[in-house]
Amino acid sequence: MGNYAIGASGQPWTDGDRKTWLEQQSVQRSYRNMVLNAIEQLASSFTVEGYGQLNHDPGRYPLLALRSRKWQQGLPAILVTGGVHGYETSGVLGALHFLESSAQQYENALNIVVAPCVSPWAFETINRWNTEAIDPNRSFHDNSPAQESAALMGYIAELDMPFALHIDLHETTDTDGSEFRPALAARDGKPPPHWEEIPDGFYLVGDSDNPQPAFQAAIIEAVSGVTHIAKPDADGNIIGEPQQQRGVINYPVSSLHLCAGLTSAPLTTTTEVYPDSPLVDGENCIQAQVTAVEAAIAYLLAARDS
Repeated sequence: MGNYAIGASGQPWTDGDRKTWLEQQSVQRSYRNMVLNAIEQLASSFTVEGYGQLNHDPGRYPLLALRSRKWQQGLPAILVTGGVHGYETSGVLGALHFLESSAQQYENALNIVVAPCVSPWAFETINRWNTEAIDPNRSFHDNSPAQESAALMGYIAELDMPFALHIDLHETTDTDGSEFRPALAARDGKPPPHWEEIPDGFYLVGDSDNPQPAFQAAIIEAVSGVTHIAKPDADGNIIGEPQQQRGVINYPVSSLHLCAGLTSAPLTTTTEVYPDSPLVDGENCIQAQVTAVEAAIAYLLAARDS
């Protein structure tokens, strides 16, 4: 706090500060080329549904979800979300790759809903926040100030179905420490959260109110065959939270208004990939996300059949 370029030390941002922040953001990649074109290619295999558009340049930023074309009453439903934080690239591309590579193999066992890029402006500008400097992943609650969160909540409510599983695909990056935590501290006029080390490797965030340790362990075991699992720091923590089991920490997802608390699904988890590790590349990060989704589904189906 005090070293960030916008705002006065110890004081929350004014509307002018937020405007200054927004003016400094720029488009760095294409939602159309990287996401919408891929969705169009998937339209012959899945039902594509629009559930809104961003107020900021709405024609550029339609909000889209895909669901099983072969929808069957009585089958368990699962939700996969990506790009709640738009800068977390493998979450978006992992959700799309799951649809492209393996989702159809489950069409007789599951009803699948995927929202691959919840925050398209943030995806293009490589940001954690939306245009109003609001974190969508702290905004899944009634009267949400984040239009991205509110739109997805409305869509899920309109589906009016129980979900058995929700997996939310995320990353933890070096810019969490270099940019996004300092920006958060400056925006709120508070000290940054106390954790110094960016975890090198994949980890999961479970729900402290419904931790499901066997489910989390099954995902970690599967992903460990694809990429390395994050180790705790010297205090036994990952991003400042106690490690509960290998590669797993827990948050109270509902009270923090995280996307993982969007449904009342009994099985929920948030993935966290570390794309800045020298041990991985973009393809490995995407595959880790897909493997996590597939392992979560395998656990759900095995539990159902047992």
